[in-house]
Amino acid sequence: NGVTIAPQIASVEPCRFADESKLCDFKVKNYLFQSIDRSIMETILVRDTTIDIWDSICRKYQGSTKVKRAQLQTLHREFEVLAMKESESVDEYFARTLAIANQMTAHVEKV
Repeated sequence: NGVTIAPQIASVEPCRFADESKLCDFKVKNYLFQSIDRSIMETILVRDTTIDIWDSICRKYQGSTKVKRAQLQTLHREFEVLAMKESESVDEYFARTLAIANQMTAHVEKV
């Protein structure tokens, strides 16, 4: 499950391995927590190991094939109705267009 737990009566080597495993797990947790948005953080704080955290994130954001197709359809619709707003600069419009196109590309690879 991501962390090796040394038996109650263990020699020095298994204990050292378990300590290194815990330290590694804490480091990875720290990296994950630093890179995850605060809104997501609240849903994963109850997880014990990095594997639990990662699996939880994958389940939440990968979704089923139906969900992916629905998201792709939504992105297609957003792209079809995309229009530049009067108060929007060309750079802002281009950034919005590029963001939608990149999301569509990412979804096509996953489906």
